[in-house]
Amino acid sequence: MNRVVQEVTDRLIERSRGSRGAYLARLEAEAEAARGRGPARSSLGCANLAHGFAAAGIDKPALRASVRPGVAIVSSYNDMLSAHQPYETYPAVLKDAVRTAGGVAQFAGGVPAMCDGITQGRPGMELSLYSREVIAMATAIALSHDMFDSTLMLGVCDKIVPGLLIGALHFGHLPAVFVPAGPMTSGLPNKVKARTRQLFAEGKVGKDELLDAESQSYHSPGTCTFYGTANSNQVMIEVMGLHLPGATFVNPRTELREALTKAAGRRAVEITAHGDEYTPVGKVVDEKAIVNACVALLATGGSTNHTMHIVAIAAAAGIELLWDDLAALSKAVPLLTRMYPNGQADVNHFQTAGGMQVLIGDLLDAGLLHRDVLTVAGRGLGHYRSAAELKDGELVWTERTEGSGDLDVLRPVSDPFSPDGGTLMLDGNLGRAVIKVSAVKPEHLVVEAPAKVFDDQLELLRAFEAGELDGQDFVAVIRYQGPSANGMPELHKLTPPLSVLLDRGQKVAIVTDGRMSGASGKVPAAIHLSPEAAHGGPIALVQDGDPIRLDSTAGTLELLVPAGELAARTPQGAPLTDAQWVGTGRELFAAFRAAAGPAERGAGIFALNGRAESAARSAGGAAEAGSAPGTADAGGTGDTRDTVAPGNAADAGNTDTGGAEDAGKAVPSDGGDA
Repeated sequence: MNRVVQEVTDRLIERSRGSRGAYLARLEAEAEAARGRGPARSSLGCANLAHGFAAAGIDKPALRASVRPGVAIVSSYNDMLSAHQPYETYPAVLKDAVRTAGGVAQFAGGVPAMCDGITQGRPGMELSLYSREVIAMATAIALSHDMFDSTLMLGVCDKIVPGLLIGALHFGHLPAVFVPAGPMTSGLPNKVKARTRQLFAEGKVGKDELLDAESQSYHSPGTCTFYGTANSNQVMIEVMGLHLPGATFVNPRTELREALTKAAGRRAVEITAHGDEYTPVGKVVDEKAIVNACVALLATGGSTNHTMHIVAIAAAAGIELLWDDLAALSKAVPLLTRMYPNGQADVNHFQTAGGMQVLIGDLLDAGLLHRDVLTVAGRGLGHYRSAAELKDGELVWTERTEGSGDLDVLRPVSDPFSPDGGTLMLDGNLGRAVIKVSAVKPEHLVVEAPAKVFDDQLELLRAFEAGELDGQDFVAVIRYQGPSANGMPELHKLTPPLSVLLDRGQKVAIVTDGRMSGASGKVPAAIHLSPEAAHGGPIALVQDGDPIRLDSTAGTLELLVPAGELAARTPQGAPLTDAQWVGTGRELFAAFRAAAGPAERGAGIFALNGRAESAARSAGGAAEAGSAPGTADAGGTGDTRDTVAPGNAADAGNTDTGGAEDAGKAVPSDGGDA
């Protein structure tokens, strides 16, 4: 094994010993009960069981007999999201496959799935991150009926897959097979789409031309083809061993896609506690699998959103992952792919070049992935060297021994695009932040410029449209965008206008306690800044004109203001109060705002490794022994929750995020989970 990867894994195991031990003890108790009783529904009373199969049709005799293992289908289907539209037909296909394998499947429940591509820059985006927790809870409700011995999870996009997995991990004794839908075929090249957006932001093309470009890019069922959060999800899930090998990037409505879906249904039956290959999801997702997911994310230049999602997923399995771990891994893991926004290729080009099988095989050979892990395909990640294909109509897996078919898209560890993964941690007197530099030009890796402060992204867009940002270097500070302020919306609509200014020769960067889309990348952006402004973070002290230095090469983010002057300042601005944060259903999520943890702890609302998240928020911490140089333990930023609490601070002229219309020139964008 690579020395750094092994050291990070060892630290993770040691740090998580207590919480992981408690998690596994609970799992083992449930697993022992499952092995001793037959199908889960056999423990139900007659009235309970009768309710469970009353409308089951042809499966009613099997459900009544309580002999065949029961398989839950949990789906995020809706026909608004292109990525999830293919799931309409999956339940029937899966039920047939499960019957063939000797089980019985039921559609246990649906979970919501929102599209960041639709909600970018609109009030609905403020519910996006919170939806991960709703999905996890909806998954738990679906599985709470004690009818099931295994699960099939149907989801693709940004918060949906993390939410499904977090929910599944709270039923860790049940196997879980994730069933992808695949990407749409390639449409308008991403470079052309991005250029059209910039031209629209400059007023050089109209809305009709922009809509034509967008609809040629997003044109059919399947995941959007850029390498954002949705497709990063899929890469990480396969590397964690929760997909069948090679399932990730097969297009919808193909024979191979349907064959893989059927195989997933059969496999869900084979790995229950009542067979010889029992594979509980809580044992698949262990410390090694979490590290493998981090390595895959870094090696592919994946979405920064996963610096939060993977922390929250790990916590659900009793594993305490820190940003320090990601920082250490980033220095050891090379960048092996170029997919938009880190290049011009899309995920279909990656698949054609050899895809997941070449990537996993090369990382295994380099000692950058743990080989000895449990997966839904069996023991050992070596299963995932094999590509799925149809031979004479039968699904088979064949080990891919040749390397990349396109070195402009996928490279070996021996000849990477970059020696590190391009996702870095920044530290300084503003706090801790994440930056993704794999798509940033070298001349923009260090930016020192005066701050321009905005408490809402629409303020910046209006300043751009009014020409107030022209001809000057600046660091755009967009604050009160964190989990407790307004749900931590993605700010990807800022990318086109700021890209215009970059192309004009201005030095521009972003510093924010909010998120950027998985499709963002060109503009240097220090994001997920923690502690956030709503928790009294130093970002709330920044004033227009303050010099800020963002140095990606040194890993620092500094407000260049004397410490004494900074100490004398009081926070400026405030999050919207509960009374102001209304509309588009946001008022229903006021409790989420109050409970949300910091970004570096996963930005979640659930108890974290046995501790209430509010306690984790306020707990400080010295740098952990063995951590990456210059980094502190999560929570060590002195995140003081009560300095400026949402719902209590007076409004200081914050602008509601509603009303952004397409007529505004600076608003087109990708969705983070499109």
